[in-house]
Amino acid sequence: GGRMADDNFTAAAVGRSLPLNMLRLASSRQLLLLPVVRHASTNAGGKTVGFIGLGNMGAHMARNLVKNGHSIVVFDVSDAARKSFQGVAKKVVTTPAAVSAEADCVITMLPSSPHVKEVYGGKDGIFSTMSKGTMLIDASTIDPSVAKQVGEEAAAKGASFCDAPVSGGVGGAEAGTLTFMVGGTPENFAAAREVLKFMGKNIVHCGAVGTGQVAKICNNMMLAISMAGISETMNLGVKLGIDPKLLAGIINTSSGRCWSSDTYNPCPGVLPNVPSSRDYTGGFGSALMLKDLGLAMDAASASKTAVPLGSLANQIYSIICSKGMANKDFSVVYKFLSERS
Repeated sequence: GGRMADDNFTAAAVGRSLPLNMLRLASSRQLLLLPVVRHASTNAGGKTVGFIGLGNMGAHMARNLVKNGHSIVVFDVSDAARKSFQGVAKKVVTTPAAVSAEADCVITMLPSSPHVKEVYGGKDGIFSTMSKGTMLIDASTIDPSVAKQVGEEAAAKGASFCDAPVSGGVGGAEAGTLTFMVGGTPENFAAAREVLKFMGKNIVHCGAVGTGQVAKICNNMMLAISMAGISETMNLGVKLGIDPKLLAGIINTSSGRCWSSDTYNPCPGVLPNVPSSRDYTGGFGSALMLKDLGLAMDAASASKTAVPLGSLANQIYSIICSKGMANKDFSVVYKFLSERS
């Protein structure tokens, strides 16, 4: 955050000195400041950004760019999604290639690795029309090796690429408070941050291209394990006759404390305003958790890393999804266990 505040301060200071510069145009040294002022104002918004993937997350992210003064050119495979951006976007187009032909920065928010490969490298893909120097940011959650592959292709074609998966869910996308986990060179990260800051509040540089994905899938594997753990713990306590609120209170002030317990407890009635207290609606769907666990399992297999609990969590969520609970929040693992014991 400090860095960003410094950047804002510098821009503000340069802006404040502008009238003085205008009075001193005769001095050639003062002229050097003027391009800096123009640069500061483009950073603050106003450039054309391409956005591909207007789903539950992408639609809100794209709207936040518009709210912050950017013109956007958008594409989605869904007719309904494209129609909803008529009058919001500067242009609604019919291929990824048409987006990259118009924009000097393109953001993608897509469901999975194959979609990302197709949108970037396919017949009407981004790479077919983009100009050199284009900034590409992929906010999808995909296989880290695919992110690296797309990043290498982008670099070979003279574009800059960052992978920037998010956490914060639909609510964070709407509020503009997402966390972005960004993989890319320090220079590309600095440039990407100037756009990402309009859609998120926590923008973290994780390392080279692909490391954003690594951070995301490792965190979500841990989240699935901890949610399964607190669910079986709460279920055991309830079956043994202890009051669930009392048990949660003890856990949350003891060594068993974790986010899945103190912020997102899966046992109905323990916390208000969480999915478990509204029949597991809303929140982060079990199908999405299963997708992220699948990515973690693929990465573990490729790197020959032992993930016994991750593997078990993957199996549990696979069963949950096959039992008709794929669209329920991932804390539904509590309900799944309680009905089986």
